[in-house]
Amino acid sequence: MNTRPARERGFRVVGVASDLNVSATRVPPWKRRELGHWLNERAPDFDALLFWRLDRFVRRLTDLSIMIEWCADHGKNLVSKHEALDLSTVVGKELAKVIGGVAELETRGTSTRVASLWSYSKTQSDWLVGKPPYGYTTSASGRLVVEPGARRVLRWCHGAALRGVPARRMATVLVRARIPTGGGGRWTAATVLRRLRNPALLGWRVEADPDASARRSRIVRDRHGRPVRVAAPIFTEQEWQSLQSALDRRATSQPARRPGGATEFLGVLVCADCGTNMTVHRTRTNQRAYTYLRCRACPSGGLGAPHPEVVYQQLAAEVVSRLGDCAVRVREYRAGTAGNGRPAVPHWVLSPSGDTFADRWRREGAGTMAEDLRRAGVTCRVRRERIPGRRAPEVGLELVLPPDVEERLIVRSDVFAPCPG
Repeated sequence: MNTRPARERGFRVVGVASDLNVSATRVPPWKRRELGHWLNERAPDFDALLFWRLDRFVRRLTDLSIMIEWCADHGKNLVSKHEALDLSTVVGKELAKVIGGVAELETRGTSTRVASLWSYSKTQSDWLVGKPPYGYTTSASGRLVVEPGARRVLRWCHGAALRGVPARRMATVLVRARIPTGGGGRWTAATVLRRLRNPALLGWRVEADPDASARRSRIVRDRHGRPVRVAAPIFTEQEWQSLQSALDRRATSQPARRPGGATEFLGVLVCADCGTNMTVHRTRTNQRAYTYLRCRACPSGGLGAPHPEVVYQQLAAEVVSRLGDCAVRVREYRAGTAGNGRPAVPHWVLSPSGDTFADRWRREGAGTMAEDLRRAGVTCRVRRERIPGRRAPEVGLELVLPPDVEERLIVRSDVFAPCPG
């Protein structure tokens, strides 16, 4: 760690935030892992942010304006090693905006060039950019060619699907055989289905389908509406159609997406056996739909916990019983007030809101309750026990509270939240 630039300015280094491989265009400073922690949790501990260049810190004028306003409210300064920035002056603030504007123009220019390159390359028969789809590799001449090992895997999956073998079983066999996925990670049912649903296996160029509800690809067409051929097909059209029909027959209907996700208390409800999150799934048998909670690491998801809504109600009732009487306290930042010749000392202030958490959750709903529980590190272990003579297991809940749960429940005001409207 090079602290010389800080020492040259008379600064004492109290910490370093290093967010590698994070785009300053896509991720604002307050949402980055390390820098965001300093801005949101440790604001009283520093007086200035020192960075290499302004375009390494932020690349959008809107983000820069928010950071300038945040610095003004919190008594902080932004300092660049290579630009003469000083937010304590009007000239320094305007200079920061000018430099930020240049960085944003540069970002837009780069995005335009990348988009133009993709628009050109996706209509060409040669493979110019991008990662080849599973089943193919690139030759020295820049053409896509079939990769023999991956082709054998796909042909085996094709035969298994026609025999009615589920994707989860295929994934288990591939994992046991130590077959690489071609993209890192582990074979799962979703990975198998994504590979088998890809029309690139017909030799066509494809792109992500933004209109699909799941991760799917669509065929790229030229200006005349014709598919762009980039490689020899692994499946014939007839084999492809029979494969899709076989996959459709075993397809399950998952719950429709909603703003809070399919699982209402995701991250709070965990399996008591494997410790992974419980998520909502839906399956259909004899024209009847079954919705249940399942985990990820237990074989076949463990015993499914039916009726998620009932589980949610039991959890909410237990949480209100254990934590509902706790007073809601809100943490706010105070830059400090100088007095008696002493320098101002920034600090956090805890202010009671006048509500209990039962009042807060009754007014704002289960979504706010789930957010509060996740912030406080509260989990609920879901136990499932098979009962002789009954198809559905008996479900039990065990609420686990950290020793300092009341401190963790303190509401931290989000100063970076967008203004309503």
